Amino acid sequence: MRDLHRPGRSVALGLRGAAATSHQTATQTALEVLRNGGNAVDAAITACALQGVIEPHNTGLGGDCFAFVWKAAEQKLYAIAGAGWAPRGMHLDGLIEFGTSGIPLTSVHSVTVPGAVDAWDRMLRSHGTFSFSDVLAPAIDYAERGFVVAERTASDWGRETEKLRGNEGARQHLLKSNGHVPDAGEIFSFPALARTMRVLAREGRDAFYEGDIAKNMLETLREHGGFHDETDFAEYGSYDVQPISTTYRGVECFQIPPAGQGITALLMLNILAGFDKPVDPFGADRFHLQIEASRWAYQARDAFIADPAFAEIPIAKLLSDGFAEDIRERIDLRRAAPHLAALPSVYHRDTVYVTVVDAQGNACSLINSLFHAFGSGIACPKTGIVFHNRGAGFRTIAGHPNAAAPRKRPLHTIIPGFAMKNGRPWLSFGVMGGAYQPVGQVHVLQNLIDYRLDVQEALDAPRGFRGPDTFEAERMIEDRVLIELAERGHPIKRADVPLGGAQAILIEPLSGILYAGSDPRKDGCALAI
Repeated sequence: MRDLHRPGRSVALGLRGAAATSHQTATQTALEVLRNGGNAVDAAITACALQGVIEPHNTGLGGDCFAFVWKAAEQKLYAIAGAGWAPRGMHLDGLIEFGTSGIPLTSVHSVTVPGAVDAWDRMLRSHGTFSFSDVLAPAIDYAERGFVVAERTASDWGRETEKLRGNEGARQHLLKSNGHVPDAGEIFSFPALARTMRVLAREGRDAFYEGDIAKNMLETLREHGGFHDETDFAEYGSYDVQPISTTYRGVECFQIPPAGQGITALLMLNILAGFDKPVDPFGADRFHLQIEASRWAYQARDAFIADPAFAEIPIAKLLSDGFAEDIRERIDLRRAAPHLAALPSVYHRDTVYVTVVDAQGNACSLINSLFHAFGSGIACPKTGIVFHNRGAGFRTIAGHPNAAAPRKRPLHTIIPGFAMKNGRPWLSFGVMGGAYQPVGQVHVLQNLIDYRLDVQEALDAPRGFRGPDTFEAERMIEDRVLIELAERGHPIKRADVPLGGAQAILIEPLSGILYAGSDPRKDGCALAI
């Protein structure tokens, strides 16, 4: 664990699959921002923008963004939601070809208006000190001059070759002339994306939503049959939201409100708070309770969570002590419940997470994503922008709270985390991994609060996740634990890949000492100056 003493600044930055070289580039760039007088927000956005170049499968201008910002001067926590909305021309009857199976991941109808650029602009204007030109400068430099493709990046990129070959813009910008992805060690560049970012640096966010960039993106989306029009982009805006929270054993844990899935983590914490903590942090009792709490919490998520502008979401009821108590009464400490709604079938997603604390005590917890690798797989030929596929989070079932509708935001999986003790910042953190994220955040919080692990130990500790059919267990969970879980009625399998990926900075409230950790499951790192 790193012991990072103030006055100082700390960055913990995570990529779903970056090799150390490219990840360290982004982290060191964030530190340079801090050295040059920027604050936590400036550093986080600069690193995130650069990741969109050197980790193009994970994030980019065509994605969405959510963030917490703690402003030390005001002693106040702000929350920013940069979820894109569906075009006004999208109606369920226009999606009839998909039936109730949902919007396909590579369909143009999975492309909602990208929210990240507007969210970055909102954060810089309200909480940052740098300009759009400042934060984009490193990304522009690497996009123009090229970057060395790291080993893990090349591996992840290669798995998407067929997806990229299926789209003209993707073939043009994301594959070599021979139709292959770049190899590890090759220098690759994005000249069109660099030109696009230069326009944004010069003209600001309006160029993305109303200028030629918007015109070119709309041309691409319409060519693929999208319902998008000029007003969908011109009238779009990210927005500030009031954080929702619950208190777990004296720690106030915050989440972005729906349509994000953060309330799922809060409900899990409420359920688990009513049980005594199991003695063994790696034992069957601990995982059994976590599994059962998550199954109920995800069932509630899928039943109720949607865009609050379109649905009445009973947040107060879901976070009430009575609701948690009702669920606890249904949990058998020795036996898995036989019948609960299944969880989402796919939960590994492509996302980046950054957390930064600066010398003034400001903190930024930021998460940015294309959802799946290279999102929808649709790239704009003229701009080089890759479109995410968040619209695949909609349901295509009439009457469902999360059913697709014009100007509606889908259920969102990416959730930054933030926690406080006695009204002061204690933990700025995030856990990547699609639907796994609420379980991952709860797991990390319990490791810190219940088991007194240090930050790095809390991230290192073995994980498991109950998917639609089985409890997927990482290799570090002992066989004896899995045997006991199976005896309690949990279907078991070993996870094919590690679960999630977390970054965290813990702020000791009294001393101000910073403790930063980075998940070994991803190529992240924690650095300080």
